[in-house]
Amino acid sequence: MKHLILKLVLPLTLFSFVFVTKWAYVLPEDAPDDMLFGFPLPYRCSGWHTSLSEQYFLMEMAFDLLVYFIIWLAIIYLVNRLIAVRPNRAIVAALWLVTVLSLAFPVLRASNPDNVFKTKRDFKYEEVDTGVHFMWDSETNPDYEKYFPEEKR
Repeated sequence: MKHLILKLVLPLTLFSFVFVTKWAYVLPEDAPDDMLFGFPLPYRCSGWHTSLSEQYFLMEMAFDLLVYFIIWLAIIYLVNRLIAVRPNRAIVAALWLVTVLSLAFPVLRASNPDNVFKTKRDFKYEEVDTGVHFMWDSETNPDYEKYFPEEKR
């Protein structure tokens, strides 16, 4: 099972963490309405001090990564119990390549010098609506248009 963690669970965890998450339209206390991203805890939102910046909450992000890891570990463990999983070397290399390439965009996005990294989220909020967010959904997401019409941007 140890080799499956390195070969399958870890790249699938990082890949799914980058590509699939949850969005939430929220009304924070003493701040403008905003979209938070992260599952099960929101770990990213826009920065309120300057445009094009973001806020990252590291404890929530670490917890989310742990949840994704546990989910993939359970799936691979159960499949391995039913059928012996022996990943092909080429499939593992391709999976790692796709994972590393998919991490490039979020790493570049997070490297903005105006971004704020906090240990924990320091504001309360009221959640208005939620949904599934894929990496390729941004402003073209129909739900985004509902809350942030063109004249408001």
